[in-house]
Amino acid sequence: MPVHTYTNWNQRPSDQEEQIEPFRKYIFICEGANTETFYFKRLIDLRKELGIHPLIDIRLWEKTEEDKNISFAKRLADFAEDQKKNPENGFDADRDKMVIVFDGDIFEAKVQGYDELLAAIEKNDIAAVTNPNFELFLILHIEGSYEKYIKGHEEEFLTVDDKDRYSRAYFVLLELTGMNAKKNPEIGKLADNVLVAIEQEKNINQDIHDLKGKVSSNVGKVIEEIINEKPDI
Repeated sequence: MPVHTYTNWNQRPSDQEEQIEPFRKYIFICEGANTETFYFKRLIDLRKELGIHPLIDIRLWEKTEEDKNISFAKRLADFAEDQKKNPENGFDADRDKMVIVFDGDIFEAKVQGYDELLAAIEKNDIAAVTNPNFELFLILHIEGSYEKYIKGHEEEFLTVDDKDRYSRAYFVLLELTGMNAKKNPEIGKLADNVLVAIEQEKNINQDIHDLKGKVSSNVGKVIEEIINEKPDI
């Protein structure tokens, strides 16, 4: 079984009653095996508090076994396409949407093909991209963090360290929370402040088609659109 599904979709309590099916499922599939998983599980648990329409379901597909470490965005997108075709996953191609969550840092200097990848994903699904990495989006959950830590420091976020990594966002988040985002599941509780992140994200570049050289994220924008969706049934 290549994916494990995390959802808190509430079906009727009794088998005798008619089971309700969601109108649309948004299925998040993430490049990172830990940080994003901690975050989206918490976000899913907050469905009702966020006012997500009762017929909109959000789920996380966690990669399992040999697929757990798929990280390069192109391979992740291919993996997602394969999962759609697996009847066990219950993906309705007419209604459901995959949300492919990945980092833009790899496309900053080394990897070509970003525009083609976006076009392929956006044909049927949604790309949720952070540049340089997901920790940047998590920083935005802390009130005032854009003004204090990001504004005027954009270049630092897009500069590699002596190990050739974009580590600035990780260390700023560590300073703000005291948590190693890659190992501590408690980092997921930042999702409680997702409305703060949605608003602060509007201060940075949200156009993922014009990402290179810019501190960017559209993850909050994607979540906001899901919160605001009202199915026309």
